[in-house]
Amino acid sequence: MTVTARVDVVRVVSTPVPGDGQASVPGRDSSARRVVSSGNADWDEVHEVVADAYFPHELRPLSRDDASHYRLESAAIGSTVLARIGFGADVSIDSDHPGAWGINIPLSGSLSSITEGREIVSEPGQATLNPPDTPTRITNWSRSCEIIGFKVERDYLQREIDRIAGRPGRSLTRQLDLRSGAGAEWLGLLRSARQQVAQSENVLLRNERMAEQLGGMLTTALVLAALPESEDALAGTRPRTVKRVIDAIHVDPAHPWTVGELAEIGCVSARRLQQGFRECVGMSPMEYLLDVRLECIHNDLLAGGASTITDVATRWGVLHTGRFAAAYRRKYGVAPSETKRMAGG
Repeated sequence: MTVTARVDVVRVVSTPVPGDGQASVPGRDSSARRVVSSGNADWDEVHEVVADAYFPHELRPLSRDDASHYRLESAAIGSTVLARIGFGADVSIDSDHPGAWGINIPLSGSLSSITEGREIVSEPGQATLNPPDTPTRITNWSRSCEIIGFKVERDYLQREIDRIAGRPGRSLTRQLDLRSGAGAEWLGLLRSARQQVAQSENVLLRNERMAEQLGGMLTTALVLAALPESEDALAGTRPRTVKRVIDAIHVDPAHPWTVGELAEIGCVSARRLQQGFRECVGMSPMEYLLDVRLECIHNDLLAGGASTITDVATRWGVLHTGRFAAAYRRKYGVAPSETKRMAGG
């Protein structure tokens, strides 16, 4: 039998923003929204509050402990969410982390997670990085574990990765050492931001520009800390099959590649190539090809010139201009026409 006790929930809202983690757009308020929740509740109530403030998930208690010791603090900061979460009981959690990366940093206890068949156990001084739209199971969120959680919207983070890496298709490591170097500095920034958000006034963070800049600083610092120095530094070395196809794409992005041709270059079936790209690059071969073409188009638009956007896109093998414009905006946060205008074209 489930016993529902008193629930102490406080929501402090300063100019509320949608909690969907989407990148900010002109006219949308990105100022901080703070949520504080604690006290006694049943597990259904805890699940609802945490899912609303951080990520949708399935929560399963692993013991007879009630939910009376759970704790949540959460704040939306621009295109990111910064949270502190503890359940006060052993639980397991399943989540796909829809649309956003979820970085979980234990402050105490331990966190055991399985993603894409790989188990990662993080303790204080380590962070688990959960990729977006990927089934992840936290098999044991221990009773003593409290985390700092950092949520950052998928496309927003990928744009920053591409900008810093200088090449599309790169991803972040799945576990980050926070005990020294850039990882420790990033954790220090997170702690400082959390303290700032926790202040009752939050005058500065009510300003959309300030909130977006703070979220952007935290995101950039994460990429600098968690982007592997080499592509093969990711968990599992990239197979030669995938590398051969990537090299062929970069040699001639404008070629009218088909999945069959790329599979032939990789000397595997189309299905195996798709699987290899999903595992190692995080996207399909054709999605990677489009990403490379978008980068070429972006560079041409920045260079200016009299060519129309359609001419530039066609030059690099992109024929569906409607889909191209939507993909370009997802990658760069602006329309192709805005890039051309800024370049004086």
